[in-house]
Amino acid sequence: MEKPVILVADDDPLNLQALFDYLRGSGFRVMIAESGEEALEQVKLSLPDIILMDVRMPGLDGFETCRRLKENESTSDIPVIFITALSDTPDKIRGFEMHAVDYITKPFHQEEVLARIKTHLTIQRQKKELAELNEELARANATKDKFFSIIAHDLKGAFNVLISGGRLLSEHIDLFDKDKIKAFAEEMVISAQNTFKLLQNLLQWAGVQRNTIAFKPMKIDLHNLVSANVVFFQKNAEQKKIRVSHSVEPGTNVQADLNMTDTILRNLISNALKFTPANGEVSISAENEGELVRVSVSDTGIGMSDENMSKLFRIEGYFKSVGTAGEKGTGLGLILCKEFAEKNGGTLWVESEEGNGTTFTFSLPNGRMKDDG
Repeated sequence: MEKPVILVADDDPLNLQALFDYLRGSGFRVMIAESGEEALEQVKLSLPDIILMDVRMPGLDGFETCRRLKENESTSDIPVIFITALSDTPDKIRGFEMHAVDYITKPFHQEEVLARIKTHLTIQRQKKELAELNEELARANATKDKFFSIIAHDLKGAFNVLISGGRLLSEHIDLFDKDKIKAFAEEMVISAQNTFKLLQNLLQWAGVQRNTIAFKPMKIDLHNLVSANVVFFQKNAEQKKIRVSHSVEPGTNVQADLNMTDTILRNLISNALKFTPANGEVSISAENEGELVRVSVSDTGIGMSDENMSKLFRIEGYFKSVGTAGEKGTGLGLILCKEFAEKNGGTLWVESEEGNGTTFTFSLPNGRMKDDG
């Protein structure tokens, strides 16, 4: 840690020398000034952590120097301790009115000066830490508010479909033939599935934020996991006339949490299918790169603009769009994917061009490197 910097302003050379020697010997960096004007020039060069200020100095006295420091935004938070022979209550009150933090009366004891300096440095450090925590809390609250506004909007849309569809069927079922009833039912099932996915994302995202999701890294055979996901999405792919394939070699292993890795793959493959038109292709590949394995999910879909890509992984820039067959999504899956990849020691990124497809790539620790260790 850097040594705290103390500025001592006093027109008495003996006091300056005594405080300089004592404070430097106590582990501080010490700056000195023999007048108020010189003190103001010193703080322009380097901001001290605390200032010891004599009240009676030629030119600008300590009170006026302190007032000017407090008026300047860059120096207003620096604690000022007055050191003076003045002991009358009105003088002390005036010092505190200038927003000084403490008052030491001459002749002073060096140990008392040191104790007061340490106390106010601790208070100042705690104030900075509290300010940083407040900023972090404000950011977290803003993210939370944005997240729940997204959830509320998407839930409202999904439930509107369920409620309106259910009401039409219950009140006017005699007016519809079997094909129309089947169409209503299918639309309601899709809406219910989307709602379920949304709630899953909500629970997973909340678990990540609270660090309550179980994290159990293990050796995973990517060939088997990717093959299982290709089979899982086969029916959906056939409905859209999309070819899904993979080239992940047997024995390609990663060291990661199985549930999180499966969630990443399912979200990326689902997105690729969503934004790929009929007769397109989705392919999954994996490459070993030293301590990491890079897994890519590529499609021949509609692609994205640079502006939309920049919003993908940020709650505050929340971005979602409708698939090529009108599919709707929660818009939160990619944010979860990136957080899960990072939780496992990797990352996730995207490459895309409008009209020329998209490739999402995530990295995970190499399972073979773990075995070798």
